[in-house]
Amino acid sequence: MTVSCRCAFVATSVFKDREKLEDHVSGEQEPLSMKRNMLWNSAGSFTNLLAQWLITVLVVRIASGYDAAGLYSLAVSVYGIFAPVAQYRMYTYQISDTRHENTVGEYFTLRVITNGIALVACFGYALLTCPLSAVPAIMLYGLFKSAALLIDVFHACDQRHYRMDYIGISLAMQGVTSLAIFALAFSLTQNLEVTLALMSLALLVIGLVYDMPRSNGFEKLRLGITWRKTRHLLLKCLPIVIGALAMAAAVSAPRQYLFDAMGEAALGVYASVAAPVAIIQTGASYIYYPLIGYFADYYDRGEKRKLMGLLLRVTGGIALVGIVCAVLLELFGAPLLELFFANNIGQYAYLLVPMIVSAMITAYVWFLNDLLIAVRDFRGNLIGSIVPLVVALACMVPFVQWWGMNGVSFTAIASYLAAAVSMGASFLACLKKSGAVRNADSVDGSAL
Repeated sequence: MTVSCRCAFVATSVFKDREKLEDHVSGEQEPLSMKRNMLWNSAGSFTNLLAQWLITVLVVRIASGYDAAGLYSLAVSVYGIFAPVAQYRMYTYQISDTRHENTVGEYFTLRVITNGIALVACFGYALLTCPLSAVPAIMLYGLFKSAALLIDVFHACDQRHYRMDYIGISLAMQGVTSLAIFALAFSLTQNLEVTLALMSLALLVIGLVYDMPRSNGFEKLRLGITWRKTRHLLLKCLPIVIGALAMAAAVSAPRQYLFDAMGEAALGVYASVAAPVAIIQTGASYIYYPLIGYFADYYDRGEKRKLMGLLLRVTGGIALVGIVCAVLLELFGAPLLELFFANNIGQYAYLLVPMIVSAMITAYVWFLNDLLIAVRDFRGNLIGSIVPLVVALACMVPFVQWWGMNGVSFTAIASYLAAAVSMGASFLACLKKSGAVRNADSVDGSAL
């Protein structure tokens, strides 16, 4: 064989080997189908959600009494007020950034900024409104949630590239790891603060070891963002963030009043009974969240019949979930509560049905909230989000005085029914605009 032939043979072999390598790498990163993405995301989300609920079970079963459960619920409620500031609705914005106006590093840096603002505000609020002994647990829970929100930036990158299997696996790992650490650490120490600190560290490890390398396969993480771009993004999303903040406060304020009026044990009982209902509420969101893009497309194209048909199907789906769960928990709620929590908590099963009604109405209002964002009615979103807070502040004191722990659920029902009326009216007003065209971004963020 001549030298030239040998060189050609070697070059051809190297080229084929490289081709095989590229095919292997691209195969690992190629997009999944919509069905597989939804299945992976739902499986991971449900696993994580179930694990978070089991933590609320363990905090009752491991501790003696309901004081630790009340403290944990207080931490969740107080941080929940400021969670919208930390999130800043950036996940939805990032996954819809089809023009790649901002890098993953810029989104990550912005999330660090919003997390910092939320934690500072949470600390000040906790100092002013909560017992000093509760502040460390509240802040450590805030750090735990902040770690999860930082990982969400990587998840948004995965979703934009249609690899939600990475998201599902990560969420499952987060849930199982958090549950295992809580069970072990809280059993050994009986110290909620130490347990929350260890859970936070575990999430950071998952983010660094699992999520960041996979996100880097699509786009390298380079930290940093200009002040001009930061201001643009913060101002652009401010109205919907204020709305989310108001809706979170509408849920948290009545629980805090219950804590003040009836003590830690009452809030601990209410939170424990409400924990499985929260899973149902979150599960209801799985019905509509993957469909928000379709609503936006139908609105853009003026296909009102398709839009209303989809709206009716989502409404019926959420209603059906609520009815089925109400019947099942009415029949089996007491023994299930006793099975999970013991401590004679089955006597509080009367709290379940009002909780389910309020949870389904709340889930539907969040659907309407997202729907108004999809049609770019930020004004209607903001007004409709403030309505439940105003109603909750007006109703919570008399309702808790009249109905005790059930007063929290009745307050939620009244406030979110008012929100549904407001947001529904805003959405119908959008549909009546003849030839309405979605108000898309007029500012090219990439030029900032």
